[in-house]
Amino acid sequence: MTPGETAIARCDLFRHPPYSEEASALTRRFLTSAHKAALETLAGWMQAANMAVRLDAAGTLIGRYEGTGPRTLLIGSHIDSVRDAGAYDGALGVMLGLGVVEELARQGKRLPFAIEILAFGDEEGSRFHASMTGSRFISGTLKDDPTSLTDEDGVTMEEALRGFGLHPTGLRTAPHREDVFLYLEPHIEQGPVLEAENLPVGIVTGIAAQTRLAVTLSGMANHAGTTPMHLRKDALAAAAEAVLLLERIAAQAGIVGTVGAISARPGMGNVIPGECVFAVDLRAPSAEARDAAERAFRTGLAEICARRGIGQETTTVQQLAPCLCDGAAQTLLAEAIAAQGQRSFRLASGAGHDAMSMAALCPVAMLFIRCRAGISHNPAEHVEAADVDVAARVMLAFVEKLAGTAEL
Repeated sequence: MTPGETAIARCDLFRHPPYSEEASALTRRFLTSAHKAALETLAGWMQAANMAVRLDAAGTLIGRYEGTGPRTLLIGSHIDSVRDAGAYDGALGVMLGLGVVEELARQGKRLPFAIEILAFGDEEGSRFHASMTGSRFISGTLKDDPTSLTDEDGVTMEEALRGFGLHPTGLRTAPHREDVFLYLEPHIEQGPVLEAENLPVGIVTGIAAQTRLAVTLSGMANHAGTTPMHLRKDALAAAAEAVLLLERIAAQAGIVGTVGAISARPGMGNVIPGECVFAVDLRAPSAEARDAAERAFRTGLAEICARRGIGQETTTVQQLAPCLCDGAAQTLLAEAIAAQGQRSFRLASGAGHDAMSMAALCPVAMLFIRCRAGISHNPAEHVEAADVDVAARVMLAFVEKLAGTAEL
């Protein structure tokens, strides 16, 4: 098989149990048995490529291929997924990084730097609702202790870490890395731009700023048949108005805002909802635009709740700064792409990636791979082997160009 076919086949293998929590859909959440099964198989592939393998305190699998010098290039992405996911989000980047090392090992070639392949376990935040735990730990930006966070079954991250064979106290001390000079993350685009440009790959210039909010609205649960409309304190109706407010603010600002999860309690068809909880996701090219939209939303939400007699609590779950990709690395990627006979094209990422966290540790670079119709976080997620082959060749050429730079 070609490198692209191999990477795709490995991702496709990971669609099914034991690498998925569900038989009929791909769901691989952080610190689950499916996550562990994926890491065990991935570790075997790494060892077969002459890599030393270890698991860090945050559940990130790290395979190290030694070089002839003291510095280290990191290549990675995430291995976890959302519920009912596509097979290539995150995982394809890990498999492509592994493929680079496998080719170097096949040639018996060592570079002037070591290469570490990272398989982060918690980029999506689909279990404990705080994303990028692994990359924030490695980069030293995991400031708040996440171990008290609970999943939908009431299991804390501390309990899950212990069940995974990890010690929660290990998250309190970030690794001290002075050897790392660059982080490269290959990833499907999760958007339609490359397809519109008829290009297999693209160079990421930067990643949008992001804020996640958790909103709880408190009204009064009451009988749906006996409570007049003007006397209701309907938390769900207030939330519906807030969702439309967010949509309006984002559209006017030229950014994106999403309410992707909402629940009403007590959740009975004949009871007025007394409480509503929903999540807000705001993303913008700059922190200024994002923050202005957040302020407008908070102000508008307060007005909605005051008018309806609803209590509200809005907390910031996560706030990520915009991330600029390294200019020199972008240039080398452009040269590597041109060497494959492809047109170099640069684009920004609206989706968050582990590279955002890793930027606190070292310069970062990202290579996007075209995905059909831009669909992601969906079983219909699809990549073509020919495109992944191009990405594999670009990455190998990129690391070889890095090996020839004077800075090393």
